[in-house]
Amino acid sequence: MKSSSMPVLFIGHGSPMNALAQNSYTRFLNKLGEDLPRPKAILCISAHWMTEGSWITEMAQPKTIHDFYGFPQALFDVRYPAPGAPDIAEKIISLVHDPKLHADKEMWGLDHGTWSVLRHLYPKADVPVMQLSLHLEQPPAYHYKLGQELRKLREEGILILGSGNLVHNLRQINWDEKARPHPWALEFDQWTKEKLSARDDEALVNQFLESEAGRLSVPTTEHYLPLLYVLGAAGKDEKPEFLFEEIHHSSIAMRSFLI
Repeated sequence: MKSSSMPVLFIGHGSPMNALAQNSYTRFLNKLGEDLPRPKAILCISAHWMTEGSWITEMAQPKTIHDFYGFPQALFDVRYPAPGAPDIAEKIISLVHDPKLHADKEMWGLDHGTWSVLRHLYPKADVPVMQLSLHLEQPPAYHYKLGQELRKLREEGILILGSGNLVHNLRQINWDEKARPHPWALEFDQWTKEKLSARDDEALVNQFLESEAGRLSVPTTEHYLPLLYVLGAAGKDEKPEFLFEEIHHSSIAMRSFLI
């Protein structure tokens, strides 16, 4: 990686309650934020903004979105007042020609896939943040290709952050904090680690649903697809550094890595 090029990140974000927690996961995020080169801005691809077409936030002050229910009031009280970056978003739209990106000036903001991570990475909320949506009607290759289109942003000091979970099955969740991982969750998490280590992007884009473990781990694709943007934005000669490797609540992989 060129010394002037920003790394790309994939962070497993897990439960929204991680926004309030103080544990090994949040301490890892705190330290990571201190160790990373300071970005000019952050472009986050969160599992929680699903749209027709691909959209990027282009507002000066994105709102904090509480896109969940049934959690304590303290979580709904959280605000992450990071500024937006309308000028950078406009430039990104002009740089990405295929597919066409659309400007969102008021619809969205920062959802918990973004702010639950960033409030530990950058607790002062002093780095401009944009979100990029997931066009779920498109196949995995579309998301990987769009990640490749975004690669040039790294030379501009922009941190590309994918926020999802490589294993995410809420129907099989066990809320006991000491719950053991399901065998299929361990199997698929290990499969993704092996393919990432080998930079076998072809397998990660096209083969993740071929096994029973994969189908159980990725019952819907929105938490997996942010991975493909990160892979697309990384050069094929760049290898991942695994930063956090736990599985929470039996069926949520918190695997996080930097490229």
